[in-house]
Amino acid sequence: MTFPKLKTGAASQYPSVRCVRYRTEVLRFLDGSEQRYRLMGKPLRYWRLNFAAVSEEEARRLVNFFELQQGGYGGFAFEDPWEGRTYEECSMTREEMQTVSEREGRQRTEMELKENRK
Repeated sequence: MTFPKLKTGAASQYPSVRCVRYRTEVLRFLDGSEQRYRLMGKPLRYWRLNFAAVSEEEARRLVNFFELQQGGYGGFAFEDPWEGRTYEECSMTREEMQTVSEREGRQRTEMELKENRK
């Protein structure tokens, strides 16, 4: 399954956010010194996608996709709008999705995604 795109072919609207996270463990010793090591070899990517003014049809497609994924349960492929690279193993980070009617024919929502490790 692949994350749906908007009518324009874009994955989201502005402003959207991309975050790269590393996991590092820090051991602190009694003398004040520290030892650090990585818990993951590669960083994980997170995206907060903004949909500030989508049509009712586009909002319905996003909600349907969210429901098919059962929140964070399902997995899907996502094309990073910054790099154009497709990440094959992604999921939602939230278990709920809100859609707000801004004006007639326009909806607003946001979704948070994360890259999963195989």
